[in-house]
Amino acid sequence: MEKSIYPKRLATLRQRMKETSMEDCDTVWIICPENRRYLSGFEAEDTQFTESSGSLLINNTRSLLVTDSRYVLEAEKEALDFEVQILKQGLVEDLPGLIQGMGTKKLGFEENYLTWGLYKGFTEKLKGLSPQVDLVPLNGLVEEIREVKDEEEIKAIEDAADLISEIFNEIIAKLKPGMTEKEVAWDIESLARHGGAESLSFPPIVASGPNSALPHAVPTDRKLGRKEPVIIDAGVRLDGYCSDMTRTVFLGGPGEDFRVIYRTVRHAQVAALKEVRPLVDSTHLDMVAREVIMEAGFGEYFGHGLGHGVGLAVHESPKVGPRNPVKLRKGTVFTVEPGIYIPGKGGVRLEEMVLVEDEGPRILTKNDHIYDL
Repeated sequence: MEKSIYPKRLATLRQRMKETSMEDCDTVWIICPENRRYLSGFEAEDTQFTESSGSLLINNTRSLLVTDSRYVLEAEKEALDFEVQILKQGLVEDLPGLIQGMGTKKLGFEENYLTWGLYKGFTEKLKGLSPQVDLVPLNGLVEEIREVKDEEEIKAIEDAADLISEIFNEIIAKLKPGMTEKEVAWDIESLARHGGAESLSFPPIVASGPNSALPHAVPTDRKLGRKEPVIIDAGVRLDGYCSDMTRTVFLGGPGEDFRVIYRTVRHAQVAALKEVRPLVDSTHLDMVAREVIMEAGFGEYFGHGLGHGVGLAVHESPKVGPRNPVKLRKGTVFTVEPGIYIPGKGGVRLEEMVLVEDEGPRILTKNDHIYDL
């Protein structure tokens, strides 16, 4: 990402702090790795937050990146808009003094990422401060800002979508009966690394036959068979940004039962895609797809939401499901992935990544290997 983007993001965060009901929260404490990278550009080696990997303290006038000595050089190079503070005793011991030095009275924290142990130790230390510092949950403030992607983010996501689309083309072309699910998963990972991916977005899902009834199946030694569904769900990470894509294929074509199931899932997906536009309710898209599946008699076999946001995290805000409606704004990237899963028999899922534009959706994943049944 261009370094000039980070001051803009900090300005947006500060403006949102003023506009929301959190206007009396004068400092925010960021520990989510994706939020840390989004606001500062700093990417520690740790993909999960640890006390030493780095956190941010931001108020209206100061931006601090707090880390230990192992990450100082990277932090100073990558987070140009932040004062780098080195942990000397540990986060619980050092952070209260830094917070006090910023004149903090109310500290916004990321309640979905802070462990109980760290919270307990930290609040005990805060009790000794004068004046008293109160903790206020951020309620996904930064995640909401991240929902709308800028041009650089969209380009990175497009590149990640192009790479996983190419990988799917290669993988599906070489599928044959007798290959194991694990072999296919390994081929996906190998192609991703050779294609320049930093990593996979998540461990690939390869599920055949009855295993395909498990939405998040783990690849096994089961061999692929003819006429049965094979669900492949994978994504890659490029320049920090993720892709996510699913196809269901049949070696030798589907039998009649799965022909009907596949057609239903595809019709549900297309119906939802036609409704994508700026400011559409997320629950409306889910309802449109769900009604198609229910009318075909498979409603009890579609148990998850229609989709989720994709960006620095492969699963991020907004959620696109039957509850908690949000307006999908221009620049949002999310998945549309209806599915039908029949225990003991198998399942079908199709997933595209889409970008909300003025005229509707732009599908980022390549629309290959979709059966016209």
